[in-house]
Amino acid sequence: MSKYLELFLHPQELASVIQLKFVRKPLFSINDTIATPELKECYKLLTLTSRSFAVVIMELHPELRNAIMLFYLILRALDTVEDDMTIDNKIKIPLLRSFHEKLLLEDWSFDGNSPNEKDRDVLVKFPSILKEYHKLKTEYQSVISEITEKMGNGMADYIEDEQFQKDGIQTVKDYDLYCHYVAGLVGDGLTQLIVLAKFGSPQLLEGSQLFESMGLFLQKTNIIRDYFEDLQDSRHFWPKEIWSQYGETLDYFTRDSVAGVHCINHLVLNAMEHIEDVMTYLSSISEQSSFQFCAIPQVMAIATLAKVMNNPNVLKENVKIRKSTTCSLILKSRTFKGCVEIFQYYLRDMRHRLPVGDPNYLKFNLRCGKIDQFFEEMYQENLPVGIEPRKTPIYLKVQERSKWDQKIETTVLKQERFVMQRIAFSGLLSPKAFFLLDLVSL
Repeated sequence: MSKYLELFLHPQELASVIQLKFVRKPLFSINDTIATPELKECYKLLTLTSRSFAVVIMELHPELRNAIMLFYLILRALDTVEDDMTIDNKIKIPLLRSFHEKLLLEDWSFDGNSPNEKDRDVLVKFPSILKEYHKLKTEYQSVISEITEKMGNGMADYIEDEQFQKDGIQTVKDYDLYCHYVAGLVGDGLTQLIVLAKFGSPQLLEGSQLFESMGLFLQKTNIIRDYFEDLQDSRHFWPKEIWSQYGETLDYFTRDSVAGVHCINHLVLNAMEHIEDVMTYLSSISEQSSFQFCAIPQVMAIATLAKVMNNPNVLKENVKIRKSTTCSLILKSRTFKGCVEIFQYYLRDMRHRLPVGDPNYLKFNLRCGKIDQFFEEMYQENLPVGIEPRKTPIYLKVQERSKWDQKIETTVLKQERFVMQRIAFSGLLSPKAFFLLDLVSL
């Protein structure tokens, strides 16, 4: 289906596209992203590696913008070494284990990637990254170096693990550990940076569960979605402990879609274990651009999780949400309340689409019930007259975060809605599209 037809069929998303592209304004100026030739080169590399990440990073508070941009590029460079199957392991493994040491150098680059490797320029032009990295605050450099070392060693360990290379991930415990190395560590580093900048509660660093869940929820969603693509590349990331309950081999699901869908739904249920932690984490972020940076990937993940659940197309193609849906999610996730409503919407959708005959039907509904109770505890808005809310830790966090929601509502969202009303009245949007926009925005 063409993107124009999709927009025609989803007019509320058309309105979101217009609002995102022409009405919404960045919180901060981006003029400082071209302050030096090297910095300009770094942001060019960022855009080339991921246009979506570039958009959210560019809108960060200047205190953290360059640090997070460089953190992303350095880990992208590390990942480009690990992903390239043309690099001999005798070169790859020592390079992964020592990659953090390259950050101490004034000048270093690597041109050993295949010419067809998409992100090889990040390594070829690494001197620009190094020059800007050394301008960061010492404490930011330390965080980036620490996470790079842990991730590089984790990648090398998996390459040297013969059973993993041959048979993939075996247990759910191994599944969580793998996701820790490729995503949980990223959450660790980002959280340290946010707390150092005083943009989030220090409680985020008390134990690893919250930032681990932020990374694991994203990574598990991607692993479920990427089944067909990974299978074609002979990579096995679905844990055998789960998939073996539904088939004899991982590729069996390409021939038996019913069993494959049951396995998908089981994996979705596993990913849902992280939702309460994700929401607790988001409620602990105060600075608005950092909140949006953390929230957008999470709402994209729950939308993707709903897209893949009970969907046999996952077994034969890469399933993605519409770009216009992404625009709607970006706009609505600017408040914590908006994020909660997004999660509630997609959880209801998933609940309605799961057939009674699914092996995990009861467990899935029990899990949704626990999440619903957690959401109710956050706000406690439907209490009987005269009953005071219970001042639980999550309730108090959400009350504090709601003050920031109110600020963004009065200073930004209200003005955008006014502009969108004028656009609607001018005839550029149909009344139906604007009415639906109003429902989404409020």
